[in-house]
This record gives sequence, structure tokens and C-alpha cells, in this order.
Amino acid sequence: MNAGVLGLGRALPEKILTNSDLEKMVDTSDEWIRTRTGIRERRIADDQTDTSDLAYQSAVEALKNANITAEEVDLILVATVTPDQPFPSVACMLQERLGAKKAAAMDLSAACAGFMYGMITAQQFIKTNAYKYVLVVGVEKLSKITDWDDRNTAVLFGDGAGAAVMGPVSEGRGILSFELGADGSGGKHLYQDENIVMNGREVFKFAVRQMGESCINVLEKAGLSKEDVDFLIPHQANIRIMEAARQRLDLPVEKMSMTVEKYGNTSASSIPIAMVEELEAGKIKDDDLIVMVGFGGGLTWGAIALRWGR
Repeated sequence: MNAGVLGLGRALPEKILTNSDLEKMVDTSDEWIRTRTGIRERRIADDQTDTSDLAYQSAVEALKNANITAEEVDLILVATVTPDQPFPSVACMLQERLGAKKAAAMDLSAACAGFMYGMITAQQFIKTNAYKYVLVVGVEKLSKITDWDDRNTAVLFGDGAGAAVMGPVSEGRGILSFELGADGSGGKHLYQDENIVMNGREVFKFAVRQMGESCINVLEKAGLSKEDVDFLIPHQANIRIMEAARQRLDLPVEKMSMTVEKYGNTSASSIPIAMVEELEAGKIKDDDLIVMVGFGGGLTWGAIALRWGR
């Protein structure tokens, strides 16, 4: 049974925090932020909106887009490092709020690679016929663990959610290959100690190497080449890291998703948010080969080669 994406949804807070706003908060400048990260603005959730609220909004949209009811969902997987509270999980809160009474539910913690881990976990249940429909949500409220006095990290992160309903798709479509990985020895370079702490230089080196390698690896596993790739959706962390992955695939600029400018790094939600954006813009079409790749704290990484369509 091939597993693919049946529907997508996203949720973004209304409040926009621009680079100009940040200039008033920390010692930085619009030019410094743009040239190093590619970010111009990011969305920040208000105090009344928590992670589960964003997850719910994106999930409702994804279910509607997939033409699936909540009662039909067999499993809910939520990738997040910013749950409302340690437990119950965001997934359980979402199950109750959606009315997905028969769905099992759990959270996954793989930081910015979380959505890749969620998609592959869903694929295993669908391929084995254990479950038919799995709701995968990547969601973060990173603003609540961002140190707004640290100019190196305060400029990077935003809030948001993206959701995908996964289920059986026709032969030749869906997930063709994947790679998941972790290097716990790198955990010291990106972690939460009340707030996010990051060794930017080390994370950058790791990400540039791993993003490119993972893209090539999933193509080889699927028996495909760089020339077969129609669109690249990298984790929206930093334009320089994303560019390194694009160049490794020899892709023209217009074949790579770039939403980092508008939303910043939204961790586990960045890839599904970007997918919705590119679909709405008509950049992803049936039978397109899409490569998705992400990396995050852990250190973790994941990549998927996906043939779009139902």
C-alpha cells in the first residue's frame, strides 16, 4: 500500500514581527538579519494562543482539504518541542477537540526534523494496512522559549502549524524513499535550557553537509537522479543552508520553496507550511517528484522523495 498526502492545512498567527521591530529590541539590523538568514519577518502567537490551538486550526483545514472526517482518522501524530504542557500530549488534546474518537494519539520530539519523522511513522502504519488515515501535524510556539535578549537566536524563530492527512494513494505515487537519522553527540550544539541555546557555527556546518547528503541519498534509494527532481522543499531555517541543498541538486532557484523570508524558522511546521504555500501558488502538480529535507536539534535529520498526487 503506497502512502501519500491526501490533504494539507496550515495555521499562522496574525501578529507579524518584522526585522525593524527587532532592531528596537536587540542590537541587530534588518540588513544583518536578511544577509545571514534571508528572514524579513516572522509570525508570533499571542498569549491566548497555544501550540494546541495552532495544531487544531491546521488540522481542521487539512481534514477538509482531504475530504476526510475526524471520525475516520486512525492515528494522530504531532511533531513539536513546544507542547502546551509536558502531558497530556498535544496529540491527545487535538484528538478530543477534533472529535477523532477512534484515533490513537502521540507526540513526537525530533525538533525541526519532526515532520519528516511523523510522515515516515505514518507511512509505516499505512503500508502495513494497520491504519488507513493518519493525521500528521508539525506545530511550534517557539516564541515562548526564545530568548528575546539574544540577538543570535531572537531573529530566527517564528510560530505556526502545518498538517497533512496521509493515507493510501495510487501506485507510483506517495513516498518513494526516505532517510531518517540522528547524531546525539551534536545535542550540545542546539538545546533548550529554559530558552533556546544554539552554537550557530556548528549547526550551520552540520546542516549544510547533512541536507545535501540526505537529498542525494533518498534519490539513490528511489532509483532516481537529480534530473528527476521537480521541486525541493527544505526546512526553512536559513537561506544559506537551503541554497547549499539546492546547489547540491543542481536545481534552478524557482524549483526551491523559500518561505523563510515571511515566516522565519518555524521548526517542525516549516515544511508543511511551505507545501501549502507552493500548492496554492501552483508550483506543485500531480506526478511531480518532490524532495523534502529537514534537520534539527538532537541532532536529527530526515528526507523524503515523494511523488505528488492521490
